Amino acid sequence: MSFSSNTKRELCESAARKCCRKAECYGLFLFGRSFSPAAVSLTTENLAVGRRAAELAAETTGAIMDVSSVKIRKKNAAASYTVSAAGPGQAKKLFAALGHSAEEISLRINLANLENECCRAAFLRGAFLACGTVASPERDYRLEFAVPHMNLAAGLATLIGDAPELRLEPRVSRRRGAFVVYMKGGEHVADFLTLLGASDAAMELMQVRMLKEVRNKVNRRTNFETANIGKAASAAAHEVVAIEKIRARGKSDALQEDLRELAALRMRYPELSLGELGQRLTPPLSRSGVHHRMRRILEFAEKLKEEQR
Repeated sequence: MSFSSNTKRELCESAARKCCRKAECYGLFLFGRSFSPAAVSLTTENLAVGRRAAELAAETTGAIMDVSSVKIRKKNAAASYTVSAAGPGQAKKLFAALGHSAEEISLRINLANLENECCRAAFLRGAFLACGTVASPERDYRLEFAVPHMNLAAGLATLIGDAPELRLEPRVSRRRGAFVVYMKGGEHVADFLTLLGASDAAMELMQVRMLKEVRNKVNRRTNFETANIGKAASAAAHEVVAIEKIRARGKSDALQEDLRELAALRMRYPELSLGELGQRLTPPLSRSGVHHRMRRILEFAEKLKEEQR
């Protein structure tokens, strides 16, 4: 299972408010295979996405949906699933329920379906489930949407760029007859996945990213054996990811002063050992003392994750 597929499975398990469920449904089908009064359909290789699309459509629009699957005989090829309105009458019903009419010259995002700020994230989640992919962090930090229409691509890029919590400027390019809206950079992709609701995928990406960065710094500044480098880098990466999570939740002030000082040092010096961090504290602290404080930070981050569930 690819990183992108696992991310979509996680998103399909996320809960959503009533207003957000309609917004997510809208994103799924607007960016699906077909969206018109004559036919509304979505094709995906992810069964969880197909089930969620059918469920949301029936619940929020009242349209009757058909779900079909096609198995590809080629070796290692995944089956595809199509969720579609059951006939032109049901397509027209779904189309109208989502605020569109046959008189429209071209498809554009109907912002009336995004009632609240939370609905925008839900809509983007639906769009990602329909036409988005995210690269494995082992290879690259890139997330993109393959959009068939220029106006939809431009509207999607604007919507993402307007999200204040992201500080993103997504780009649009042309590829094989489609318009690709994409973003690059580990921090940007992780922030976007967090906004969508894929916190586990975001944490995995950040951990891989920090592991790479810490390994590079450790390799440049130390002469330890490879096994020790890997162990130190992995531990430091885990600590950085936990601190990032605390900051992302706006809970840094909830930490005691001594823990905030240590967290700030770890973020500034991800390559240092616990003993070296202890020498930079005021007053200096032994390695065991730093280890104890760091364990409390990790426990606090884990508690935040459990509360989110």
